[in-house]
Amino acid sequence: MKAAAFALTCNPNFSSLYGSRKFTDFSSLPCKGLTLAEETKHRNVRVAMVKAVPVKADRESNWQTLQRLTAPLAKNNVDVVITPECFIDGYMVKNKNWSRDDLKDNAEPGESGEYVQRLKKLAADLKCYLVAGFSECVDGENIKNAAYLFDRNGQIVGKYYKIHTHHFYTRGDSLPVFHCDFGVVGILICADRRWPENSRILRLKGAEVILMPTYGMHHEENRMWMQTRSYENGMFICFAHPVQSLITSPSGKVEARLESNVEDVLVHDIDLNQVVPLKTDEANVASNHPIQNRYPELYEVLVER
Repeated sequence: MKAAAFALTCNPNFSSLYGSRKFTDFSSLPCKGLTLAEETKHRNVRVAMVKAVPVKADRESNWQTLQRLTAPLAKNNVDVVITPECFIDGYMVKNKNWSRDDLKDNAEPGESGEYVQRLKKLAADLKCYLVAGFSECVDGENIKNAAYLFDRNGQIVGKYYKIHTHHFYTRGDSLPVFHCDFGVVGILICADRRWPENSRILRLKGAEVILMPTYGMHHEENRMWMQTRSYENGMFICFAHPVQSLITSPSGKVEARLESNVEDVLVHDIDLNQVVPLKTDEANVASNHPIQNRYPELYEVLVER
């Protein structure tokens, strides 16, 4: 059963979707159901990636956009939805006219925040996991670039804070992985992807896919970076950007890519059985995959400098 990808909105003048099909009639969407034999052969996970440019400092407008774009997904057996970086508040630091106080005023005060509560309900209504990006300020002082992970019941089951950040943000200090009912996921936010150690640590902790809210660069060099990160770690990467949705496979190939200036959602089935096991029964020889052919005793310098 080959994984299918489709965009919820078809616009041949702007959108490019590689190696996939497009649908406008939701009744024609491929069924995710598998036979028992196919379940053994495949571990298909249906990923939905929101592609829309948020309005800076307008949480209500961005919330309405998110609701509108994800509403059709309730029928499509989606497993996880990913938004771009700081989608709720519009990633205000990209505009030099905004002050630290402006950013703080538009940040969520943690789990009690109004839009966090709305996101919990959205995940429950869609019956899927949700990775949503926004600015967070819990203590009234430290502002963090956050991505929360909500489960199918709308419960918060994970939080990740951007490490390689700038401007007014306080950086995160951990690289956690999260166990979902379909597999193990890691989260990186935008610039965090440029340091190979981050992806490698998540894979060594068991992550099979990295869910990646982003905002900045989305050029061809970035495509190559994502393909390389996927290949060297034998895992999937889902890069969710306001104008580009990109999924790269454990083989280092582009599985699906949707790029346009039109609001849209890329939906794609990834098969986690394609993820390269961390260990193999074979001898540790150079012909093995890079994730299996490692010599940690030689890598001390990586953490000494």
